[in-house]
Amino acid sequence: QLQASGGGVVQAGGSLRLSCAASGRTFSGYAMGWFRQAPGKEREFVAAISLSGGNIYNEDFVKGRFTISRDNAKNTVYLQANSLKPEDTAVYYCAARASTYGSSWYGDYDYWGQGTLVTVSS
Repeated sequence: QLQASGGGVVQAGGSLRLSCAASGRTFSGYAMGWFRQAPGKEREFVAAISLSGGNIYNEDFVKGRFTISRDNAKNTVYLQANSLKPEDTAVYYCAARASTYGSSWYGDYDYWGQGTLVTVSS
C-alpha cells in the first residue's frame, strides 16, 4: 500500500527526491515518516511530517539537507535529499502512522513501504 521510489546512485554532493505513493487507502489522515537502514546497521529515523505539515528531523545527520513534504491530493509524501554524503547510503523506507503527529520511533508506525535504495558514491 506504500510504494517508495526515487532511489538510485548519485555522487557525493548530489540530490535525490524520494517519493512514497499510497494506494488502497487514503493516507491524508496519517502522519508520515521516512526511515533508513544501512548495511549492518539498525533502522534509523530520518524525518516525519504531521497532518498539519509540521516536520521533525533527525538532526544528528540531516542538518538542513533533507526536506519532507506531502501532497494529500496525490496521496504522496516526498523526501528531498540534498548535499548527499556516502554515509547517507541506505535503503530508505516510508511509513504511515495513524496519528496526527509524526514520531521518530519506528514502532509507532502502522504501515511500511518496501524501501528504495540510495547509493552515494564518493
